[in-house]
Amino acid sequence: MRSGGGSQTNKPPRSGASRSAGRWGVGNYLERHLQVLIHTLGQLNRAPLSALITATVIGIALALPAGLYVLVDHARQLGGHWQETTRISLFLKQGVDNAQGEMLADKLAGGEGVVSTEYISPQQALAEFREFSGFGDVLDGLESNPLPGVVVVQPDPAYRPEAIQRLLGQLRTLQEVDVAQLDMEWVKRLHSIVDIIQRGVVTLAVLLALAVLLIIGNTIRLDIENRREEIVITRLIGATDGFIRRPFLYTGFWYGLAGALIALVLVNVSLALLQQPVSRLAGLYGSDFRLGFTSLEMVLLLLLAGVVLGLLGALLAVSRHLRAVEPG
Repeated sequence: MRSGGGSQTNKPPRSGASRSAGRWGVGNYLERHLQVLIHTLGQLNRAPLSALITATVIGIALALPAGLYVLVDHARQLGGHWQETTRISLFLKQGVDNAQGEMLADKLAGGEGVVSTEYISPQQALAEFREFSGFGDVLDGLESNPLPGVVVVQPDPAYRPEAIQRLLGQLRTLQEVDVAQLDMEWVKRLHSIVDIIQRGVVTLAVLLALAVLLIIGNTIRLDIENRREEIVITRLIGATDGFIRRPFLYTGFWYGLAGALIALVLVNVSLALLQQPVSRLAGLYGSDFRLGFTSLEMVLLLLLAGVVLGLLGALLAVSRHLRAVEPG
């Protein structure tokens, strides 16, 4: 019984010791990674000019697609903002009186894809034309009002140009409508240009991402060559490949992170320089549109892209070139 009791009393301490060792093992693992992370940053600080040049090249490569993406996003917002001013003018037939015109406007106001409608009577149209045209004396000589009633339709700003064209085709078939007019060719061209640029940005981003991988990979390769003797010695004393690989991966991490931060600075400085001419151009079209700086989502995406590319480039370089470093 004492023997059995002794075995029972020994089990909990062993279990507790294993749990303590497990906790210590995880803490020790994280502590070693943190030490290597800080150590690699210190190594880069020993040659700040070289590290800055490499990080700047990476930053420029990341800033080009990021900046173009931000500009394309602003162009889409600008197109949507200008599209809000798009109107469909329905010129009614001569036999349609004011009551019928107002009834048609009310009917269309509840239709799909229509935000609002406004009926302009022939008398209102003539008064506005008299006020803004400067031909008041000529108009006084007319025997009758030649202007028809007009129903102005405001399409849904969320509609793309193709959907607005379909809406225009439906409105042209109305019995009361003589002519339906929409001037948005420039909006269609803007959307087409933005779509082309967006595809170009994706292609450019892929190519420059490959360039970043090559830059980081070549930098890590040179670092491996410069530390060849150190790697050979650590292998001779029993260091694992994971231990040897770790500082190079964190070096790639720092290069990617620094490049992403430099890219953010370049993109926002470029947006600030473009702010005044863009605002001046928008003002010519009666818009108060202004360029905004990079959003939080864009910041996080760019930082993540830089870190991932840095780690991936370092991993590819280490996996390829570390095998060639063997004790002689």
